[in-house]
Amino acid sequence: MSSSLRPEEVASVIQKQLQSFTEPLKLESEGTILQIGDGIARIYGLEQAMMGELLEFPPQSSGDPVYGIVLNLEEDNVAAALFSRSQHIREGDAVKRTGRIAEVPVGTAVVGRVVNAVGQPLDGKGPIAYEETHPIERIAPGVTKRQPVKEPLQTGLKSIDSMTPIGRGQRELVIGDRQTGKTALLVDTILNQKDADPPVHCIYVAVGQKQSTVAQVIKVFEDFGAMGYTTVVSATASDPAPMQYIAPYAGCAMGEYFAENGQHAAIFYDDLSKHAVAYRELSLLIRRPPGREAYPGDVFYLHSRLLERALKYSDELKGGSLTAMPVIETQAGDVSAYIPTNVISITDGQIYLESDLFYAGFRPAINVGLSVSRVGGKAQTKMMKEVAGRLRIDLAQYRELASFAQFGSDLDKATIARLTRGERLTEVLKQPQYSPMPVEEQVAVIFVAVRGFLDDIELKDVKAFETQFLPWLRGNYPQILHTLKQTKAVSDETSELLEKAVGEFKSAFVAGETSSELPTTEDKEETELPEQTVAKEETAGELHDLND
Repeated sequence: MSSSLRPEEVASVIQKQLQSFTEPLKLESEGTILQIGDGIARIYGLEQAMMGELLEFPPQSSGDPVYGIVLNLEEDNVAAALFSRSQHIREGDAVKRTGRIAEVPVGTAVVGRVVNAVGQPLDGKGPIAYEETHPIERIAPGVTKRQPVKEPLQTGLKSIDSMTPIGRGQRELVIGDRQTGKTALLVDTILNQKDADPPVHCIYVAVGQKQSTVAQVIKVFEDFGAMGYTTVVSATASDPAPMQYIAPYAGCAMGEYFAENGQHAAIFYDDLSKHAVAYRELSLLIRRPPGREAYPGDVFYLHSRLLERALKYSDELKGGSLTAMPVIETQAGDVSAYIPTNVISITDGQIYLESDLFYAGFRPAINVGLSVSRVGGKAQTKMMKEVAGRLRIDLAQYRELASFAQFGSDLDKATIARLTRGERLTEVLKQPQYSPMPVEEQVAVIFVAVRGFLDDIELKDVKAFETQFLPWLRGNYPQILHTLKQTKAVSDETSELLEKAVGEFKSAFVAGETSSELPTTEDKEETELPEQTVAKEETAGELHDLND
């Protein structure tokens, strides 16, 4: 049987198929590796590459993709830093552009998760079901989009909330030698946001720390129920320098999402000294000229463009905020070194932690004289301003007198009274770790100290007085704390009632009758929950600074 196909029919069918063919052309920009070593690749042929763009390298033997970020654009090549180990990559291998600037997932999906610097989960809880991504590098909003800081961010620490208050949208530096309680201060601040109103989303960025240290911090968050509102971005000492370099920017992008949507976020960079070291390593490897202490010339810009993104949005832009608390580690208390002075000049104040105070048992070891908050005072609650107004002056006078009093024995009554008051104020400001205190209770305790009710209490009994007074106050005069919490002010009526309550308790305390009169756990639901008590016992100890 012969075929009756005619050439013109075949041609018309092929022509129709070609006309209906809709497969789009896929253009890929591909380059070739000229040189690779120490996690830095120089690539030829990517003329259209963008600064900060992600590049795709040959995958690992396991099939996992390998990405890098463009850091240098030169005449005949681009320099890129790889985010993972590069032993399998060779000269001559192909590298593809992705067309995407480095970005991370943002939104509620990342809350409660532990992620790396590119937003990949590290907690074994499965992939992150995110709906949106943000670029890690963004230009900070201008002045017209901002408003002055006016709402407090309570840390739960008496010495900070009373004398160096922090406002939502502020940048407050935490600076001190290693092992002085910097990380512990951040952890306490995060724990204190559990009942914050309005709520605060926390992002803890760990840069260059040991994995065991980060795991320890995460365990504390889980024990105290803080992971419900916290995201941990981890770039440990074992991670490549590019991951440590972009981690703070990635965490900042996650925090910006909440601020842009009218919510409040706080980001904790722990710490930026190691961040600068990672950036120095990258810069030297890509042959950028070294400057002071071998840091590149733009190391100031490295931190200024990061910290400028902390802000309080104007009411027209929903009034959200992003508060930044960076950490800087000093060497032997030298705050005049290169990186510390850079970050001090960028931030709105600093909390200075001192080794001598720490080893003397004064914890948190905050040096009141060197610590300052330049804008937080406007955000401080009225009641705290009223009771803590003279606190800083009294402590400064006490320190000055104490340095002279140790050389002489003949002191007049006024000097002895000032020394007595100062010793008790110092004792009251001590606070155990993982024990952030609601602001109304802080006000009650500081009220007792600055009004002189502790002056005739033995110094060794001051801490016991405070420990027993607060539960007694909750049980016998709950209306005082309730009024302080609601009105945020100490009225004459509240002041009189508080003085009366303190007088009653002091009489019982001096007579040794208070311990039996303390309300039981069943009588007051405001005391610690059982699981919190267990968590404290498990995590307590000498963990006053998790940095190494």
